[in-house]
Parts: sequence; structure tokens; C-alpha cells
Amino acid sequence: MLAITNAHIITMEEKDYKSGTILIEKGKIKDVGERVEIPSHCKVVDARGNYVLPGFIDAHTHAGIAEEIYQIEGDDTNEITDPLTPHLRALDAINPNDIGFKEALLGGVTTVMVAPGSANVIGGMTALLKVKGKTFQEMIINPEAGLKIALGENPKRVYGEQKKMPYTRMATAALLRQAFIEADNYRRKKSRERDLKKENLVKALNREIPVRAHAHRADDILTALRIGKEFNLRMVIEHCTEGHKILPELLEAGVPVAVGPSLTNRSKVELGELSFKTPGLLAKAGLKVALITDHPVIPVRYLVLCAALAVKEGMEEKEALKALTVNPAKILEIEDRVGSIRPGKDADLVIWSGFPLDIRSNPLQVYINGHLVFDNYDRN
Repeated sequence: MLAITNAHIITMEEKDYKSGTILIEKGKIKDVGERVEIPSHCKVVDARGNYVLPGFIDAHTHAGIAEEIYQIEGDDTNEITDPLTPHLRALDAINPNDIGFKEALLGGVTTVMVAPGSANVIGGMTALLKVKGKTFQEMIINPEAGLKIALGENPKRVYGEQKKMPYTRMATAALLRQAFIEADNYRRKKSRERDLKKENLVKALNREIPVRAHAHRADDILTALRIGKEFNLRMVIEHCTEGHKILPELLEAGVPVAVGPSLTNRSKVELGELSFKTPGLLAKAGLKVALITDHPVIPVRYLVLCAALAVKEGMEEKEALKALTVNPAKILEIEDRVGSIRPGKDADLVIWSGFPLDIRSNPLQVYINGHLVFDNYDRN
């Protein structure tokens, strides 16, 4: 049993504590508050003068499949031989020893969603995992956390260069529709041979999993919403660079948004209006917003820096912290386990040297499932 005491605890629930205690038992939060009884046999960590928050969550990365340092040897992001690959799983390419997972701890990030890349119209299944565990199996939370699709420039560029569909945005939309229509026909057959491509699409049609749509430009976002409505899909808009232009449409659709990577250059046309103002505008309008790095586009350790820059550009501090914790937990459908400090949840906790949105603050200790996985108290 472990107790973290005398900490300024930001729970991301209804109540925070200026000098509180968190009691941890068997990897779970047992109790939190200002008057928590600490058993005599309990190990105690005195976090006086420090902040404790839930571990941050990056809702869109390519950690483990787009390995840093390595080129072709460690790049398993895009299967650019076919624009429709719903049967692929990011899980099957993740290297748990990728340096990106270690880097995540330096930024207080304890959970990541790993997605296939955006070269394909349908890229495959995303995976959700903790960034540290005794075994790879212990890291995995959900091996099928959603179906990745992509609209806009990327599929056009990759397959246009090959003189194959999709050469245009029209073809991207048509391929998506045809794939879902064929999956619907497959679903309706009483007797059928197994087809892994169609099985994963059927999961989306049955609303068992969300569809995570890569879309930067406003018109591409609207296309994703339109197709989502046609097939009654559960949709998440990822990147959402021009989302501020279509707030009424996003609100009407009731979709959550994962915004980023904003700490990057305008490397392509659809990033022309890249701005840290966007997440604040979306949150103010009432949308559920998560901030993302798209690691390794932005190193995952700088997720908290993205939040600080969003605050600088008008996002409320509370909303920025929600965009790193409770919102991505809800978007990834794991809010029963992570995203806030509450009895019964996983003990994924970070002790910070100061308020985390202050650029001078550093993670001092990181706990995942109650285990100390990063210790930097010497810098305090």
C-alpha cells in the first residue's frame, strides 16, 4: 500500500485538495482527500509543495509504429499498397521498447492511443495502451479502440502518385461509401465465409467501435460528418485544424474532437490555418476537446506544452487540463479507469514540481497502476 501525502491534488473531479492524500492499493486509488487515514504499514511519499494530477492521455499518436531514430527498419505506419486496409491492427506493429514510450513519461503522459497512418482511406484498427508495464500484455488497454479513416491530402498524394484511386477527394468519399456498403451487405447475409476486412467495418456499422477520422480542412471534416450520418457511425474528428470554421455543424453532429498537432510547421496546404486558438474556440463552443501530439510529429513529451500554448492563445486553464485528462478518457471510452483521481480508478498519477501548465514544471514521479515507473525527485 502507498500513500502520497501533503500534495496539492487536482483530481479533475468536483473537488481538489490544497494539502491532500491519495491512498493506493493493488494498483487502484483506494481513497483521496484531506483526512485520509494512513495505515501504519503503508509506504509514504511526502509531496509537500508539489502538485499531483492524473496521468495525461494522448488520444492520437503513432508511438511504437513510427519509431524515432530508425527509418524503414522501424516505420510500420502506413501500408501503402492498398487504400482500403480495415483489417490491419496497429497492435501488430507496436514495438513496446520504442523510445517514444519512455519519452512520454518525461511529459507526464501515461496512456496513448496508437493509430495507423493516414496514407490510406481506411488505415485499420487503433490500439490503446499504457506507456509502461511489466509485460506488453499489461500495457494494452484495448487492441481495437477504433477504425482509422483519412480524408484530405494524404490519400490523394500517396495514391495519386501511383495513378490509382483515390486521385481526388471524390474518390476518397466513394471508396469509403463502397466499403461500408459492401460491409453492410456482408452483415445482412445469413451464411457467410469470414472476411476480416468486412468484419472490422461491420463493427463500425454496428457502433461497436468509433470511426476516427483524420480530417484537417473544413470541407474534409464535413465529408466525414456526412458519411458518418449516412451510415450511423460513431465518429471522432481527429486533427480538426479548421474546426473553428464549422462550429455549428460540429455541434449539431455531437462529435468529440482531438486537436493537433499544432506545435509544427505548415508542411502542407491543409495546415494553412494551423493555430493554437482552435482548441480554445472549440471548447468554448461546447465541444469535447482533447489535445494530441500525433507523435512523433510532435514528441509526445510536449503534450503538456501544447496545452500551455493553447492557454496562451485563449483556452481556459481548466479546459486545457480537461483536454489532457478527462476528455481524452471519455473520447477513448476508458473514463471508468483513467483521466481523474477517484477511488476505484487506476492509480496512474504524476507528481509535478509545480503547476503543470507552467513551463518550468517537471514530472518528479510517475505511477502507472500504482507502480513507480519514473523517478526524478533529484531535480526538485
